[in-house]
Amino acid sequence: MHPEQWIEFVGPNRALQIAGVKLLGINAENAQKLLFSLAFVFAVILLSKIARLGLQVALRGGRLEKVGFWASQAIHVLTTVVMLVCLLSIWFDDPARLATAVGLVTAGLAFALQKVITALAGYVVILRGTTFNVGDRISMGGVRGDVISLSFIQTTIMEMGMPPRDDDGAPETWVWSRQYTGRVVTVTNDKIFEDPVYNYTREFPYIWEEMHLPISYQADRKRAEAILLEVAERRTASLQMLSSDMVDEMTRRHLLASTDLKPQVYLRLTDNWVELTVRFIVDARRVREIKNLMSRDILERLEQAGIGIASSTFEIVGLPPLKFERARTKRMAEPPASTGNHRPA
Repeated sequence: MHPEQWIEFVGPNRALQIAGVKLLGINAENAQKLLFSLAFVFAVILLSKIARLGLQVALRGGRLEKVGFWASQAIHVLTTVVMLVCLLSIWFDDPARLATAVGLVTAGLAFALQKVITALAGYVVILRGTTFNVGDRISMGGVRGDVISLSFIQTTIMEMGMPPRDDDGAPETWVWSRQYTGRVVTVTNDKIFEDPVYNYTREFPYIWEEMHLPISYQADRKRAEAILLEVAERRTASLQMLSSDMVDEMTRRHLLASTDLKPQVYLRLTDNWVELTVRFIVDARRVREIKNLMSRDILERLEQAGIGIASSTFEIVGLPPLKFERARTKRMAEPPASTGNHRPA
């Protein structure tokens, strides 16, 4: 066999033959389609990269996060659709063959890739923009943090810690506050159909927060309440003005009852102390910062007012009288001597 006969195309379909063995399904036409497909895919990916780079340059230094998010997703979806349609056009020139192949592939995927299909459906729902966008702070699938990336299958979240009262059933974290832990977590998009998605910043970037202060029943409760209200009002006055317009807009768009944005103090009676709870509004991304400033101010004002913070301690105020008695020992009497008469033997 001549060297040029080791690899050749034979037959009417120009099938590929290697060392006399004809390979099924590989011919000159398929080889051309394969090379053309590879070149086309490379060109589409290159154009997509150029479009993304141009988008980053156009939005550099701006605050148009939502515009960048939607433009990036549009490029992603358009690239995928163009690539899929063109590849189908290259490989399936007969509509009957295309319909049969699509039916078989669809049936197989529907059975084997149920989670993937559900995740794709979740991606479509997310694209509506009513659930969350990139940059929003959300809680999804047991993970709370900021959304940093979104793909067809997964949502990538920069995780943040959780306060001790909020960590029931959540993955273990070592940061007891709403600040980054440093872990990047990926959550599949199908979770939006299984669990509730909490969004902290999409329509209303403020949340109501509470601080609890226990004081004894003998302390000046009115003075303590005035201190809490004064500190909360001073630290959140600017936020009340900014959030007022947003509350009005949400009330207009949704069936939301009107609410008071001013700080309020509530009392709760316990067996050991009076618990004062101050409720105030705060930026969702500055919770720990504001609470730290308020805690320092409250402690300083309480010290000046001579009001102490109650704690779970026990005070022994008296003891019942104790009576000690020495145990008396009784001497056992010796048995009496025998008085019988003794006769000589």
